This record gives sequence, structure tokens and C-alpha cells, in this order.
Amino acid sequence: MNPLKFDRHRRLRRTDTLRKMVRETFLRPSDFIYPIFVTAEGTGIKKEIPSMPNVFQYSLDRLDEELSEVVGLGIPSVIFFGIPKEKDAVGSGAYDEHGIVQEAIRQAKKSYPELVVIADTCMCEYTDHGHCGIIHDGDVDNDESLEYLAKTAVSQAEAGADIIAPSNMMDGFVMAIRHALDEAGFANIPIMSYAVKYASAFFGPFRDAAESAPKFGNRKTYQMDPANRREALREAASDVGEGADFIIVKPALPYLDVLRDVRNNVNLPLVAYNVSGEYAMVKAAAQNGWIDEKAVVLESLTAMKRAGADLIITYHAKDAVRWLGEEV
Repeated sequence: MNPLKFDRHRRLRRTDTLRKMVRETFLRPSDFIYPIFVTAEGTGIKKEIPSMPNVFQYSLDRLDEELSEVVGLGIPSVIFFGIPKEKDAVGSGAYDEHGIVQEAIRQAKKSYPELVVIADTCMCEYTDHGHCGIIHDGDVDNDESLEYLAKTAVSQAEAGADIIAPSNMMDGFVMAIRHALDEAGFANIPIMSYAVKYASAFFGPFRDAAESAPKFGNRKTYQMDPANRREALREAASDVGEGADFIIVKPALPYLDVLRDVRNNVNLPLVAYNVSGEYAMVKAAAQNGWIDEKAVVLESLTAMKRAGADLIITYHAKDAVRWLGEEV
């Protein structure tokens, strides 16, 4: 007999089957959105990104190799980032009818019509200065940039994008894009807004992958201060009011508190972006034998779901689906 009257929580942890029966949070292949980098430079290209092992830049003629694998694994959606041949001050490659992302969208929808194709809508990959808008007097001109971002969104919708995902963090970008899409006859194309995007050091490897590092200064005048939590709710509320259909929080792991705050205050589908720096750290530690990669990745992705994410943009998507299949 035990005279003590404490609770025995361990009763529900005794066996693997019991633990699975009472599990509260689940990962599924349909939770994932897989990022793909497409380059306009040449043919036959499958170029590994040094800071992101097993992530590549693809030329269009090799894109179907990657898409076939993604679709075969049951991942329902991809998001395209483009690397153009040439860059200029106004990022004209972003809204070119035959720009690299537009061509990737057309190819993906032709090869895999049921795949949900998301277009990242920004200018940093396309401007010669690397910022997310038009520069005047050494700073990004918010309102003029909206005109170019709206043109970019419409061109991506015309190419067949299922979802427009603006990541530029200009004030009013959702309203401007929603208006432009509606005026162009794309009222049914949803906007997945990078509503809560921090000026994060965790973006470093992505800038290698997308060749989008700013040539001067930084993005702190338009991306959020990592120290701010309440500001995220203001940003999210603005985008909801302007017509967003999804809300993204980026990065994910260092901002799980923000993810939960947004979940508690916003009823739209919520997306966590498990960014390049998070991916790179896990890969580096795994390659050195310091961590169990499978266990760490699945635990991290589960944490994002537990914090409130409905969907997760992650470079781990393909591996995660394979590992989840092993656990069935």
C-alpha cells in the first residue's frame, strides 16, 4: 500500500501503445509545405547549397525531378523562390511574365495539376541592392514598393499560382495585393501573408540559397525587432483586416511564444516557417554525430504544431514524411 495521495501520471506512459493512444499533437504529410529554389541560370543544374545540406537550386529542366519526389511522398504543397539571370534596381525579374518563378509555376501546374503551388512574392532576389522594395535616399520606399509587389503578385497568379505569399513586410502589402488580384480577376486566389516576420539572424543560409543578401544596410526598418512580442499581434491584426487568408510566423522555433500568441488571437490558418538557419544547425549537429537527427527534427516540428501551427514550411519536409512513415 502507498499511503501517499499523489497523482500517477506515469500510468499513461507505460507502453508505446498507451503513449500513442493519449498523444495530443500529430504530424502528417499534409501539414508540410516544401520550399524549392529555382534558378534561371543555365540548364542541367542541381546545385547543392553549402550551408543547407541536401537542399539544391534547380534549373527548370531538372525541376520535375524534385517535384516528382515531393508528390510521391504525399507532400501537398511547394513554395517557389527564384534566382534570376539578371538583377536591377526595380527587381523587374520579379514581375516579368517569363520570370523564373512564373515559369516554374507553369511547369509545376502542367506536370502536377493537383500540387498546391505557392509563389513567394518579394523583390529581394531580383533587386541589385538586395532589399525587398524600391530604394530612395538610401531607404526602402514603402508605398512605391507596393505597386511593384502588386504587379508581381498578379503576374504569379496569371502564371497559375494557387496561393500568393508576400514576404516583403511593407505596410499595407496585403491590401495592395488583394486589390490588385481582385481587379485582375483573381478574387479566388488566397494570400498567405508573412505577417509576422522578424529581422532574424536565422535567415543567413537562405540568403545564400536565394542569393538575396542586401548589398548595404539591413532589413531592420521593415522586418520586426526580435525583442518584440506584442507587435506581432498588431501586424497579424492588420493583415487579417486587409484580407489575408493565412498568417505566417517566421522564424518558428525561436518564436514559439509568438506563434502561440497569434494562434490565440487569430482564427485564420496559421503557418510556421521553419527557416534555413534552424535547418542548418540541425544538419550540422547531426553530421557531427552530436544529435539524433530524426528525433530532433520530429520533436521540433511537433513543437510548432503544439504551439498552434496548422501548416509548416520546412526544408525537413521530405525527411520528416519518410520518418513518419517508419513510425506507422
